[in-house]
Amino acid sequence: MQVKTFSSALALCLMCGVAHGFETTAQNAILMDFDTGAYLYAKDVDVQIAPASMSKLMTLYVIFDKLRNGSLSLEDTFTVSENAWRKGGAASGGSTMFLKVGEKVSVEDLLQGIIVQSGNDACIVAAENIAGTEEDFALLMNEMAKKIGLKNSLFANATGLPDDYQKMSVADLALLARRIIKEFPEYYHIFSQKEFKHNNIKQGNRNPLLYSMPGADGMKTGHTEEAGYCLTASVQKGGRRLIGVMSGMKSNKERSEEAERLMNYGFREFDNFEVLTIGAQVAEVPVWYGKQEKVALVAAQSEVETIRRSERDRFNVQILYDEPVVAPVHKGDVIGQAVLTDPSGHSRQVDLIARDDVEKVGFLKKIWINLKYFVFGKK
Repeated sequence: MQVKTFSSALALCLMCGVAHGFETTAQNAILMDFDTGAYLYAKDVDVQIAPASMSKLMTLYVIFDKLRNGSLSLEDTFTVSENAWRKGGAASGGSTMFLKVGEKVSVEDLLQGIIVQSGNDACIVAAENIAGTEEDFALLMNEMAKKIGLKNSLFANATGLPDDYQKMSVADLALLARRIIKEFPEYYHIFSQKEFKHNNIKQGNRNPLLYSMPGADGMKTGHTEEAGYCLTASVQKGGRRLIGVMSGMKSNKERSEEAERLMNYGFREFDNFEVLTIGAQVAEVPVWYGKQEKVALVAAQSEVETIRRSERDRFNVQILYDEPVVAPVHKGDVIGQAVLTDPSGHSRQVDLIARDDVEKVGFLKKIWINLKYFVFGKK
């Protein structure tokens, strides 16, 4: 195994903001880069917490998935049951869309009622009409959570109203938010909608960052006595998107201020860099019995990493390949790997492939190469 090592002006950092100069009053918090999935800040990210209305993101994911597979359309209408009105409507005292018993409401309006108004009644109406009961809809939520890789999420209802069984982690919420943005761009614009009017009652979006932070365009607030003030948020700036989740804050003001601080920290301290470019030459290695003595190795794929700006010169690249590389070599053959190691020791490998074909020499040339190696110690 041949190993070549060199440095670069870039630094890799896959979990690089966990404890570097930022603290928050939130009990649980995560800041994730949307493109790379890197954690820029992490505080008790896998602890199961009461998610409050942030769990409506899972309700929405199930609805979006049914819109995607064609079993549901935006024009479909659902009927408001007395149960939905009693548990989530105006009489409940919670966040509501102000739906009326027996009213027929479109899926499109329900989505706005859930996202903009955080309507518990809208969630229950959707759940009952899709699955029969809210309890059966919660089973769909749990099945979907498992399918998409949420490891610390359990659902008992579609609303996020207090239930001892209803739990999520901030890491799961960040992953879920990322998937919604990636998979359902045709609906994501609703999250930036600042108000929605239904039954002549206009309500504003509860996401504080929509009003205070340029580039904020989603996602979902939450508040219960157990959960405190919570927020899952997404902000775009300078071609980058960050997703932040925070829970356990004591007031709406604290939630807004801490969320802004977290986002500003991420944009200020980190950036994304293309550390390998697909097709770009990374190394050149000797070829035995080839009509060309060397073959260029290029990256099989591009690698973009989220990097702390102050650590841009602290990563290591090793080129690994098995010697000897013997002709014939075909363009696209995997010859070795680039091992990228960040300052904290996290590593990942990217295949290096031959840029060109290298044909094998004839019989007489091969004899000459062997003789030269025997006499001079080199081919």
